[in-house]
Amino acid sequence: MKYLYLFMAGIFSVFCTVCSCATETGSDVAGKIIGNKSEAPVFLSCRAVSETEIDFRFSQPVKVVSLRFSPEIKTNEVESGSTVRVIFNNGPGPGEKLTADLLAEDSKGNTINVLVPLLTRNNRIPPLRINELRTEYSKPKCEFIEFKTLKAGNLGALRLFIAGNYKAPMVYEFPPVEVAGGEYITLHLRTTEESNCDELGKSLDESGGADSSPTARDLWIPGSGKLLHKTDAVYLLDQDDHVVDAVMLSESGDPWWGKDYFAEAADFLFKADAWKSPTERVCSPADAVSSGGTTLTRTICRDETLNANSGTATDWYITANSSATPGKPNNPKRYN
Repeated sequence: MKYLYLFMAGIFSVFCTVCSCATETGSDVAGKIIGNKSEAPVFLSCRAVSETEIDFRFSQPVKVVSLRFSPEIKTNEVESGSTVRVIFNNGPGPGEKLTADLLAEDSKGNTINVLVPLLTRNNRIPPLRINELRTEYSKPKCEFIEFKTLKAGNLGALRLFIAGNYKAPMVYEFPPVEVAGGEYITLHLRTTEESNCDELGKSLDESGGADSSPTARDLWIPGSGKLLHKTDAVYLLDQDDHVVDAVMLSESGDPWWGKDYFAEAADFLFKADAWKSPTERVCSPADAVSSGGTTLTRTICRDETLNANSGTATDWYITANSSATPGKPNNPKRYN
């Protein structure tokens, strides 16, 4: 399904005053084409290809009439063609949000105005792992996904997907936060108390509330809707749609997934070499991490004593009663 590959969330429209116009499905675009020729240019996509270069793709060659960014960027060079490459020396940091307002013209005088959001390129995304998950909720304690960084870097442009939230599987886009190697990051999947706040700087003791840690980074998803279930697929994508890490959960040991979106997630993660069965096939519910015994205090934990990531359920276990450890090393005591 297309939701597995979406780069940015949102719905935008293209309004045309010519007789022929189309735009690529899933593009984050608000555009307006002005002219009286039948083959007017169509905006296709935009993407930061480096920390100082952004490409805008059109259906035919164009030249840029005007271009503005918000926040402002001073451009050094703007190329013409089907791919308009914008080059600049100094800009925002990695993974920062921008809005581009571009007016372009083709050789016949047709013009197109594009207003599009994008993220700057982040070449410093650290290797990190999904480390602990809670699927249960009892206010003020909520579901969470904990991550552990393997090296220092910046989280900007990372996106978290939860397949069970099938209408909007991209549930979180990480802010451009500098993190240290070996850092624990707890993403709380609801906001439950007024003292909950995102820790975006060096200080890790700013957030209050249940399960917040004074020594680990706490981030909170706004709202109160349930996002994670005992049967689910969780994965991180970088700005190039590469899978950074993944885990599949199942409450049952059935041979087949009961929902198409879980089967499609299993196939996607297998092809990405991110999650598989122990026999190196597409994961079935029987091959996923068994979550049937989880409770509010028995969480799903990665075995942190293993250096390698096998991408299978053998790396995971359910921790013992009262052994959930958001923001801390996983408790090695196991349930059953």
